[in-house]
Amino acid sequence: MSSTVQTGNAPHRSSLPAPAVDAGTDGPTGVAFAVARATDAVRWWQDQGFRGRKRLLQAWKQAMADDADELAAVMTAETGKPDDDALLEILLALGHLDWASKHAEKVLRRRAVSSGLVALNQKATLGYEPYGVVGVIGPWNYPVYTPMGSISFALAAGNAVVFKPSDLTPGTALWIGNKWAQVSGGHPVFQVLTGGPDTGAALARSGCGKIAFTGSTETAKKVMAACAETLTPMVAECGGKDAMLVTADADLAAAASAAVFGGMANAGQTCAGVERVYVDRAVYAPFLSLMVQEGRKLVTGTGEGADYGPMTLPDQVNVVAAHIDAALEAGGRAVLGGRGSVRDGRLIDAVVLTDVPENNAAVRRETFGPVVVVNPVDTMDEAVDRANGTGYGLGASIFSGSRTTARKLAARLRVGVVTVNSVLGFGAIGSLPFGGVKDSGFGRTHGADGLREFSTPKAMTEQRFAPPLDLLRMHRSERDMKVARAALRFLHGTRRGLFQGQQKAGGTVR
Repeated sequence: MSSTVQTGNAPHRSSLPAPAVDAGTDGPTGVAFAVARATDAVRWWQDQGFRGRKRLLQAWKQAMADDADELAAVMTAETGKPDDDALLEILLALGHLDWASKHAEKVLRRRAVSSGLVALNQKATLGYEPYGVVGVIGPWNYPVYTPMGSISFALAAGNAVVFKPSDLTPGTALWIGNKWAQVSGGHPVFQVLTGGPDTGAALARSGCGKIAFTGSTETAKKVMAACAETLTPMVAECGGKDAMLVTADADLAAAASAAVFGGMANAGQTCAGVERVYVDRAVYAPFLSLMVQEGRKLVTGTGEGADYGPMTLPDQVNVVAAHIDAALEAGGRAVLGGRGSVRDGRLIDAVVLTDVPENNAAVRRETFGPVVVVNPVDTMDEAVDRANGTGYGLGASIFSGSRTTARKLAARLRVGVVTVNSVLGFGAIGSLPFGGVKDSGFGRTHGADGLREFSTPKAMTEQRFAPPLDLLRMHRSERDMKVARAALRFLHGTRRGLFQGQQKAGGTVR
C-alpha cells in the first residue's frame, strides 16, 4: 500500500540485488486499515461465487502473463536471479493460480456424505467456507512462486488476502498487487503491505482468520506466538535440509546433474533444494567425479550467461561461509570450490564438500547457499537414517534404477514430498500439496489440500423423516434401548457378543 511499481518501467539491474522501490513501512495502523478494508471486501468477493472468482482470477493470471518480462525484470533487480529463472518462477506460479481457480468449486462445494445406518433418517452434507481474511507473510528467495502458492488458493477459496512480502522484494509484490487492482476494478480483496518484522508481527496480531507464513523456523515460532494471542491458526513452511539418496544402480550422470541443479540453482536459496547427498559407496567415486564436472561448468555473476547470481540476503553470505569453515575444520574435504568460493559482491561459487561428519553444522543446519555435502553410505538403510537425522523434514529425492526400491525408500523418509529420479519435480504440479514436517513446518499449500487449508469445514444434517428409534430424548423406551443394544452388537461386536446379547435379552443366561 505504501508505493507502486509502474508498468512499462522495468528497473535497471545493478550489480547487487536491492528493493526496486522505496516502499516505506506499513506499521500497525496501516495493517489495521488494510485488514478492515479486506473485511469489508470479503462479502463482495464471496458473492461472486466460485465461477465469478474464477473469471477474475483467470483475468489476473492473463494480465501477469502478458507482462511477464516486466515482472521478471523487477524480480531480477530485487533478488539477483537470472531473467530465465525469474520467468520460470512466474510460469510455475501462474500454473498454480490456474489450478486453484479451476478446481476450487469441485473441491469445496457442499456435497452429500454417508449418514450411516444408525442415522439413516438424516441427510448429511459437508461444505467448506472461507476464513474471511487471510494474512500472507512471504519470503524473498522466490517472491512470486512461494507466496502465490498461498495467495492463489486463499483467494480461490473465497478469502480476501493481505500480503506482507519480504522487505527485500517489495517491488515484486507491489507489481502483482497493481495487476490485481487493474483487473478487479480496485476491489481491496488483495492488498500488499510493505515493511519489516514489525509489519509482519502486526499482521499476525491483526485478527485475520488465518496466517500463512514462509521463512525460517525461528521466525515461524515468533509468528506462532503472536498468532496464539488471538488463537489465529496458521500454516508454516520453514525450509529444510533436503537429502538426495543415490543407489548403486542409479543413472549416475542424471543424479549428478540433478544434484548440481537442486543444490546450486538460485544460488542455493531454495527451501526444497538439495543440500545433502547420500550415495552408495560402490558408486561414490564416479558419482562424485560426475558432480564435480557438472559443478565446474557453472558461471556465477550478474552478466549474460550467468547460471545464478549473488546472494539476495546479505547476512546469508556469513552463514554459508561459516558452514564451509565448519566442514573443513572438522576434517571434511572440498572437492569443488572451498573457502575461496565466497567472493565480493555476495557471489559464492559452487561448493561440493565430502567426508563431513554427520554432527557438523554443514550437515545438520540449513545452509541456504550453493553448497552440497556428499557422503558415502554402506547401505540404503544408513542413507535413510542419515536423511531423517536432522530436525528438518521438507523434501527429499531418490535416484535409483528400481522404482520398487525407490518407493520403499520414499515410504521411510520423514518428509512432506519425495521426488524419484528428479529434483523439484513437484513444483509444476498444481494438484499436489506442498509442505513439511518437524522443523520444516505444518499445513499444506497447493492442490486440494491447499484449498482446504484456507477453508473451514462446515457439517450439516437435515432430518428427512422421523427416526425409527426415538433415542434423542431424555426418557427412552425399553423397546428402543433393546433394539439399540442389539444394533450395537450387530454393527460393532463379534458373533459371540451378539449371541450372548440375545441370551441375556431372553433371560436364558445361566
